[in-house]
Formats: sequence, structure tokens, C-alpha cells
Amino acid sequence: MPTIHLIDGEKGGVGKSLVTRTMIQYFLDKKIPFVPVETDRSNPDVAGVYKGICQYAVFSENERQADKADRIFEMATNKPVVVNLAAQSHRAVFDWIERNQLIELGNSEGVTFCKWFVSTGGYDSLNLFGQSVNSYGEKIPHILVRNLGLCDDWEHVDSDVNIQKLIKKYKIIVIDFPKLAYKERNIIDQNRMTFAEARENKEFGIIGRQRVVNFLKLAYAEFEKVGIWNEEVK
Repeated sequence: MPTIHLIDGEKGGVGKSLVTRTMIQYFLDKKIPFVPVETDRSNPDVAGVYKGICQYAVFSENERQADKADRIFEMATNKPVVVNLAAQSHRAVFDWIERNQLIELGNSEGVTFCKWFVSTGGYDSLNLFGQSVNSYGEKIPHILVRNLGLCDDWEHVDSDVNIQKLIKKYKIIVIDFPKLAYKERNIIDQNRMTFAEARENKEFGIIGRQRVVNFLKLAYAEFEKVGIWNEEVK
């Protein structure tokens, strides 16, 4: 069953686009047919990097523009879709799913949803994660993506009673998204490189290129911890 992978975080600056770009590269490296979708109109950096293959869609609470996101579901009837969500789009996405009864429609059309929630470990980030999980309940599985590039100590989350209850109640998978070294990250972002290009870029030197390779290896291993993902790979 093709899955619509929603890469969320609700706040700006939590690392959604980096996770999305890494996931796109995963699909490309594994030669899995898929469609990447950009929904961030103010800063479409995912589409800027993967401009040759990235599609556009818009989530809006304006009823006149509500159908502009429908193509995401249409594309997902044939292959997995990876969606980079813009900041503060939770309400519009939720309304789109609920208004069109997409969970029920997905059951009949063979389409599932999965939300990858990228978190910095901060109070606001964790609170928004909780809001997202509680909004969908058991309807859409969540993966908590702990961004190690922005927080390398998650003990406070591991000991947070409310967060742990939420994780246990909804059987949420928690993964650790690795840190990409600052130098390589800066050059990749500045030059809008794909990770395939970065792996071959001589500007990094042998060790720098190896750091990119190691980053991808670690990220891919975390992605593959997610059970729903395994169906795509088959």
C-alpha cells in the first residue's frame, strides 16, 4: 500500500527540509519509485534542490484553494509520496484529511498516511508534537524524529512522563536523525546540492565526503527502523 509520508514539525527551523531531502535521497538510492512534493511556498528549499523531480502542492484553509492539495492523494494511489510540510500547516492539513475523509478513502483506495514529526527537543516542539498526535489519535501513525543536529541530549524527553505516556499509548516509533557536520551542511545548503552530488564533491575532500556518506548511512538505518517503511522497500 503506497504511503503519504508527511514530514512535519510545525515550527520553522526544526530540520524538516533536511529530513525530507535525506528521505528523498533514500528513495533514489534504493531505486524505489516515489513522488516528492513541496508545500512550503515561502522557502521551497526541497524543490530548489530536487527541482527536476519535485512536485508542488498547497495546503490552505481557504475553501476556494482546498483542492490544491488533492493531487497528493491522487499521486499516492500509484506510488509513495514524500511531502515537505510548511511551518504552521497542521490545521490546514488536518482539515483537508478530515473534510475529505481521506483515512476512510485511503482504506478503500489502498493509500495510508504516516507522519514523521521532526523535533528539536524544546518545550514548544514537544508540545506541538503532542498536539499532532492527539489530533489524529490512532488514525495516522506518528514517528518522533529526534533531530540530533539541534539537540544531542534527550534525557529530559526520556524522563518526561506525559510524552512517554503518549509514545506508549499510540505505539509511536522514536528515531534519532543524525547530525550532519557543519562545514558539509553549509556547503550543501549554499550550493543547493543533492546528497548524490555532495558524495562526489571534491571541495569536501576525502574525509568530508566520507562524513556525508556516514551521515546518510546512519539516517537510512534510522529510517529502516520504521515498520511501515518496509512495505515500500519490498
